[in-house]
Amino acid sequence: MQHRADLAAALGQAARRLNDRHDLKSTLQSIVDAAAVSLPGISHAGITVAHRDGRFETLASSDPLVCELDNLQYRLGEGPCVYAIEAEQVVTVNHLRVDQRWPKFVPPAAALGLKSQMGLQLVADDQKLGGLNLYSTETEVIEPEVQHLAELFAAHAALALGFVRRAEELSGALATRKTIGQAIGIVMERFQLDEDQAFGYLRRISSTTNVKLRDVAAELVHQGNTRSDTNSLDGTATTTNGSPIETSP
Repeated sequence: MQHRADLAAALGQAARRLNDRHDLKSTLQSIVDAAAVSLPGISHAGITVAHRDGRFETLASSDPLVCELDNLQYRLGEGPCVYAIEAEQVVTVNHLRVDQRWPKFVPPAAALGLKSQMGLQLVADDQKLGGLNLYSTETEVIEPEVQHLAELFAAHAALALGFVRRAEELSGALATRKTIGQAIGIVMERFQLDEDQAFGYLRRISSTTNVKLRDVAAELVHQGNTRSDTNSLDGTATTTNGSPIETSP
C-alpha cells in the first residue's frame, strides 16, 4: 500500500510540473528520480530526446551510470534504448548477459554491471520524441507489472516533451510569419506594389531560386536592414544560396 502511495505521489509531482515549459529539465529529472526509486527492481533511469537531425541526447538521468549506458548505445547505434525509440514502443531485456539481439552493446553493458533493461518509446502527436530508459543492476528479470507502471512515467515524460515541442513549433511559425510580413512590407515600399503583388513577387523568387519562402524573406529583411552594404536590394542582392534576387517585380 505504501509503495502505491509513493508511486502516486511521484506521478502527481511530475504532473504538476507539466505546465511549466520553462523548466523541462527539472520536470524530466523529477520523473527519472521517481522512476528509479519507485519501480520495483529498477535502479537507474534516464530520458533520451531524439533530435530532428537524428542525434540522441540524454536530458535527464538518475546517476552517471545512466549516461554511460546511454552514450554507449548512441555510439554503437544499437541497444534497447535506440531500438525502442526507432522501432518498438516497449523493449524488455531480461538476462541481458545472454541476449543476442545487440551483440556490440551487451558485453560492455554487462561489464558495467547491467543485468536487465527496459526501453519505452516517448510519443506525442504521433511524433517519436525520445525514450525512457530503465536499467537494473539488481535483478536479471523485470516483472511484467513494472512495464505497466513504467508506461505511466513514460506518458508523463512524453507529455512534457510534446508540450515543449509544440511550443517551439508555434514560436517558429510565428517568427516565420512575422519575417514574411516584414519582407512583404519591404517589397511593397521598394516597388510600389500592393500586398498580394508583393507576396507573389516573394513566391516567384522562392520558386525560381529553389529557396524556401521563409529563407527568401529572412534574407530580404536582413538586406533591407543593411542597405548601406554592397549586397543590398539596390544592386546585387542575393538569396541564401547565392542566387541573385530580382530587383524589379
